Amino acid sequence: MSHSIDFKAEAEALRDELIAWRRDFHRYPELAFEENRTSSIIAQELTNLGLEVQTGIAKTGVVAMLEGNENGPTIMYRADMDALPIEEQTEHDFASHNIGKMHACAHDGHMAVGLAVAKIMTKHRDKIKGRIKFVFQPGEEGAGGALAMIREGIIDDDPIPDHSFGIHLWQPLEVGKVGVAKGAIMSGSSTFQITVKGKGGHAAMPHKTIDPVVISAQIITALQSIVSRNIAPVDSAVISITQVNAGHAHNVIPDTVNMAGTMRYFDPLTRPLILDRIKALVEGI
Repeated sequence: MSHSIDFKAEAEALRDELIAWRRDFHRYPELAFEENRTSSIIAQELTNLGLEVQTGIAKTGVVAMLEGNENGPTIMYRADMDALPIEEQTEHDFASHNIGKMHACAHDGHMAVGLAVAKIMTKHRDKIKGRIKFVFQPGEEGAGGALAMIREGIIDDDPIPDHSFGIHLWQPLEVGKVGVAKGAIMSGSSTFQITVKGKGGHAAMPHKTIDPVVISAQIITALQSIVSRNIAPVDSAVISITQVNAGHAHNVIPDTVNMAGTMRYFDPLTRPLILDRIKALVEGI
């Protein structure tokens, strides 16, 4: 690629269009593997650029190929599409129109950036040595969308990517800055659920119950010892209980407590360690 091209200026020229894309995606968020409107817009925009476009990969995934003018490596650029099951609480005129759904993890921006990159690079396809494989992935928010697309061949099908790139908009980073680091930047993530089954009864007679709420409180506190006492200080991990659901009356001890949470880690070997310790702690308590 020629170094004489002013990519910053070309990106700036797309500012209004990029913002319009992002706000449109934000108005109409769709959850994992339901990104039908979203993927159709992306596919149409990529088709309009004259790219070879495939749709319906892992249900709603989109892949587009930009062939350069000469032989060379294959670069894969990936953006995610799904929103979160969150009710938006903003006053923006582009706030979510879909009740209980929101782009709260920047995927609207990732898609807009992906389309902008495709538009700029297509303009200079005669200077590209190789090809660019644009991947718009469904189901990133814990739904396994990446694995689903991989199973359908986006990594193994010819041309096989030599390098893969993606970005993540990051609120703590000052606008206009790009963060790059050696090694892992974004952690691995897994979810878990815990059900504590006790014996309910009247809150005035706790001695006749097996109180799952008290048991759950001990579990929640004990889980925090996994990171501090089982993960090496030079490694890192996070365990968070994010949902606790129990009971329906203020004077009744419930039979059951349902909890759910997330764990994050950089070393793949940390995941089974955390799972084993969660199981042991919960069963022990």
